[in-house]
Amino acid sequence: MGPTMKSLRFHGNRDIRLDDIAIPPVGENDVKLRLAYCGICGSDLHEWLGGPVLCPTAPHPLTGEQLPIAAGHEFSGIIEEVGQNVQKWKPGDRVCVQPILYDGTCVACKEGAVNCCQINGFIGYSCASTGGLADYIVVDEAKCFLLPENVSLELGALVEPLAVAWHAVKISPFKEGDWVLVLGGGPIGLVITQALKARSKCTVIVSEISPRRKEYAKQFGADYVLDPTQEDIVARCKELCGLVHVAFDCAGVAPALQQAILATRARGTIVNVAVWERPVSIQPNDLVFRERNYMGIATYVEGDFQEVLDCLEDGRIKPEAMISLKVKLQDVIEGGFERLIKEKDKLVKVLVEMNP
Repeated sequence: MGPTMKSLRFHGNRDIRLDDIAIPPVGENDVKLRLAYCGICGSDLHEWLGGPVLCPTAPHPLTGEQLPIAAGHEFSGIIEEVGQNVQKWKPGDRVCVQPILYDGTCVACKEGAVNCCQINGFIGYSCASTGGLADYIVVDEAKCFLLPENVSLELGALVEPLAVAWHAVKISPFKEGDWVLVLGGGPIGLVITQALKARSKCTVIVSEISPRRKEYAKQFGADYVLDPTQEDIVARCKELCGLVHVAFDCAGVAPALQQAILATRARGTIVNVAVWERPVSIQPNDLVFRERNYMGIATYVEGDFQEVLDCLEDGRIKPEAMISLKVKLQDVIEGGFERLIKEKDKLVKVLVEMNP
C-alpha cells in the first residue's frame, strides 16, 4: 500500500472507526483536496445509531463498494493536486464539494432531478475511501465549487446543509407574505429559517423544545418560537394566522408530523425535509378533507450550491453562529459523534478540523 491517510468509516451498527487507508489515485478529470473542515450531520448520527440505512451492505450499483464506507459529506478543502485534463482548478483553490452521485441516464436524471436518481449514491455513504472526514479526498472536478474570498473554509463546510434548505424552500409553494411553520430547530430547521428569510418577506414560526436552539431560532429570524411541550402548536397557529400556508417538517418524529399537517390551512403544503429511521402512520383524511398537499424534499439539484455561495458572499445568509464546536479528526468519535448524542440540546453544528 502506498501513502496512507486517516479516514473515519462506518463498519456497521454503532461501529465507526478511524482507519488508516490508502490515499486514492488522482484520475485525469479529478482533483485531490487537502480537507479542511467537515460537519457532522444528523444523518450521520442516524446511520451510526440506527444503520446501516444509507451505507450499502452489498456492492453499490454506482460505486461497486460496500461496508466499510467512508463518512462525511459536508466538507471544504484546498486543492493540492489536479488531473492532467483539469483546467478550471489549480492547487491552492479553496472549494466545497457537491456530494451527490448519480447515473445521468435514468428518467429522473434526464429530467434534471439528479437528486432523485433511481440508483443514486452519496460521497459519505456510498464509497469505501471517498469521504469528507479524512485527511484527503479525490473527487471529480465537476463536483467542486469555488469559495468566495470572504467565505471561510468553516463556512464552506456549511454549504451542503444550506443547499438542502435552499432547495426545499425554492421548490416549495412558499411565497412572499406567507405564514410558515418550521417543526424542529436543529441544524436543518435553522437553515430553513435562514433560507426563508433570505428569499422573501414572510412570517416564520419555529417549534422547538431546546432552550438554546430556541434562542438560535430567534437569532436567525424566527418571528415566533413555540415550545410544543408548553403550547398547543396547532391552536397557536390558528390563533396567530388562521393556520399556516406551508409547514416544513425538519423533526422527523410522529408528533411533529401530525402537528405539521393539522397546523396547515386548506390547500396548504407540508414539506418533508427530515430523514426518517422508521415508518410512521398518518390519517390520509387529514390531507383529503382539507386538500392539503404533502411533498418530499431530497437534498438539492444543479445550481443550488452556487446560489447558496452567492448568499454567503453578499450576506443574505449569515450562519456563523450555528458552529457550536470544533474538534480534531483524531477526537471525532468521542468529541464529535458521542458528544452530539449526549449534548444535542446544547449543540447545533459540530465541525471536524482535519488539517490544522
